Amino acid sequence: MIAVDYIDSATGIMPETSNEGGHFIEVMLNPIVLVKEISMIDKANELHKKANELCFISNSVNFQVRHNPTAKTQY
Repeated sequence: MIAVDYIDSATGIMPETSNEGGHFIEVMLNPIVLVKEISMIDKANELHKKANELCFISNSVNFQVRHNPTAKTQY
Protein backbone atom coordinates (compact mmCIF):
# COMPACT_ATOMS: atom_id res chain seq x y z
CA MET A 1 0.00 0.00 0.00
CA ILE A 2 1.37 3.39 -0.97
CA ALA A 3 -1.10 5.92 0.47
CA VAL A 4 -1.79 6.14 4.20
CA ASP A 5 -4.03 9.21 4.03
CA TYR A 6 -5.85 11.29 1.41
CA ILE A 7 -7.58 14.64 1.69
CA ASP A 8 -8.89 16.95 -1.00
CA SER A 9 -10.04 20.55 -1.01
CA ALA A 10 -11.86 20.72 -4.31
CA THR A 11 -12.91 24.06 -5.76
CA GLY A 12 -15.16 24.88 -8.68
CA ILE A 13 -16.27 27.66 -10.96
CA MET A 14 -20.03 27.88 -11.34
CA PRO A 15 -21.45 30.96 -13.05
CA GLU A 16 -25.02 31.83 -12.19
CA THR A 17 -27.55 31.96 -14.97
CA SER A 18 -30.15 34.68 -15.44
CA ASN A 19 -32.82 32.51 -13.78
CA GLU A 20 -30.66 32.19 -10.61
CA GLY A 21 -29.56 28.67 -11.51
CA GLY A 22 -26.08 27.76 -12.57
CA HIS A 23 -23.75 25.12 -13.90
CA PHE A 24 -20.15 24.16 -13.32
CA ILE A 25 -17.65 25.05 -16.01
CA GLU A 26 -14.54 23.81 -14.18
CA VAL A 27 -13.52 21.88 -11.06
CA MET A 28 -10.05 21.78 -9.53
CA LEU A 29 -9.13 18.84 -7.32
CA ASN A 30 -6.30 19.48 -4.84
CA PRO A 31 -5.55 16.05 -3.40
CA ILE A 32 -2.88 15.66 -0.75
CA VAL A 33 -1.68 12.07 -0.47
CA LEU A 34 0.35 11.03 2.55
CA VAL A 35 2.78 8.18 1.90
CA LYS A 36 4.90 6.19 4.37
CA GLU A 37 8.30 6.90 2.88
CA ILE A 38 9.85 9.66 0.78
CA SER A 39 10.81 7.03 -1.80
CA MET A 40 7.08 6.52 -2.52
CA ILE A 41 6.36 10.12 -3.56
CA ASP A 42 7.28 9.63 -7.23
CA LYS A 43 5.18 6.45 -7.43
CA ALA A 44 2.21 8.21 -5.80
CA ASN A 45 2.42 11.03 -8.36
CA GLU A 46 2.68 8.50 -11.19
CA LEU A 47 -0.40 6.65 -9.92
CA HIS A 48 -2.32 9.91 -9.62
CA LYS A 49 -1.73 10.63 -13.31
CA LYS A 50 -3.12 7.19 -14.19
CA ALA A 51 -6.12 7.67 -11.88
CA ASN A 52 -6.81 10.99 -13.58
CA GLU A 53 -6.92 9.29 -16.99
CA LEU A 54 -9.31 6.59 -15.76
CA CYS A 55 -11.54 8.70 -13.48
CA PHE A 56 -15.14 7.80 -14.29
CA ILE A 57 -16.44 11.04 -12.79
CA SER A 58 -14.25 13.40 -14.81
CA ASN A 59 -14.88 11.27 -17.90
CA SER A 60 -18.65 11.61 -17.36
CA VAL A 61 -19.12 15.36 -16.89
CA ASN A 62 -19.25 18.08 -19.52
CA PHE A 63 -16.79 20.45 -17.84
CA GLN A 64 -13.08 20.35 -17.22
CA VAL A 65 -11.82 18.57 -14.10
CA ARG A 66 -8.24 19.62 -13.38
CA HIS A 67 -5.88 18.12 -10.81
CA ASN A 68 -3.22 19.70 -8.63
CA PRO A 69 -1.86 16.72 -6.64
CA THR A 70 0.64 16.81 -3.79
CA ALA A 71 2.31 13.73 -2.35
CA LYS A 72 4.26 13.98 0.89
CA THR A 73 5.41 11.98 3.86
CA GLN A 74 4.35 12.41 7.45
CA TYR A 75 7.92 13.07 8.54
